[in-house]
Amino acid sequence: MKYKAPYLYFSPHIETILPSLFRKVEGVEYKRERLTTPDNDFLDLDWLHDDNKKLVIVCHGLEGSSDRPYVKGMAKALHNSNFDILAWNYRGCSGEINNNLRFYHSGATDDLELVINHSISLGYHEIFLIGFSLGGNLVLKYCGEKEENIQEQVRKVVAFSVPLDLEAGSNRIAEPSNFIYERRFLNNLIEKVKQKAAIMPDKLSTAHIKKIKTLYDFDNFYTAPIHGFKNASDYYSKCSSINYVTNIKIPTLIINAKNDPFLPAKCYPAELLSKNEMITFEFPERGGHVGFTEFNQDRMYWSEKRALKFILK
Repeated sequence: MKYKAPYLYFSPHIETILPSLFRKVEGVEYKRERLTTPDNDFLDLDWLHDDNKKLVIVCHGLEGSSDRPYVKGMAKALHNSNFDILAWNYRGCSGEINNNLRFYHSGATDDLELVINHSISLGYHEIFLIGFSLGGNLVLKYCGEKEENIQEQVRKVVAFSVPLDLEAGSNRIAEPSNFIYERRFLNNLIEKVKQKAAIMPDKLSTAHIKKIKTLYDFDNFYTAPIHGFKNASDYYSKCSSINYVTNIKIPTLIINAKNDPFLPAKCYPAELLSKNEMITFEFPERGGHVGFTEFNQDRMYWSEKRALKFILK
């Protein structure tokens, strides 16, 4: 399946921004479940149930949620094709600050495993993982970590717009052309730090906020120390899915558009990925970041059609 961007989408920024701001996905009515974590925190899981035995778990991107249009679009498309859907929200991403000091991050596969095992306990025989951006890194890292020990119910994985090399991606988003994206992410992340610091001032300080100019700074001052990493570079090194993909043992589809404004050259490691016969790596010329807009009668985006085709084959 070859992707062709709409005629009026003449720049990668338009391809990235317009779907995020203006796409409306109707008819997705989740049922929410709150899952308690082993450390007495919570994850909010949003379900589309039809008593199917096949389940798709959708993982959102940085500062996303189950309500983002790209999540709802994928959920609706696959639910209409007889899959149950679980769109889960990372810690602090469901509209309510989580209980503990820790947040979520690009390599927090312990929470993903909890969600998968919970789904298996409900009787699902076949599970498919779909991740966008940070969520793509998360699902790829998880499958690479598990190798042949991955749960037998987990059959395939699909990842879109993946920052396979987190440090390179962090440097790319700090470029002047990406200022608007980085500023938006930082505003949201900093606000969460302020909210959490107000709740637990003995554990979290806002003193570093004034020093934060980039996502690298945020990860250096907050993400890394909160989650047990030495610094941002250590966090990026240990959590980048590029270090795990060669170990994946289930069929995997990775799609990164060549014009993705968030992704540098290191996020298109075709030679490395070709060493793993389980991986299909596609890099269409267009698509932007988590874009892949397509106008048609069924209102399905190209990414949704591509994911469905891969899962069903």
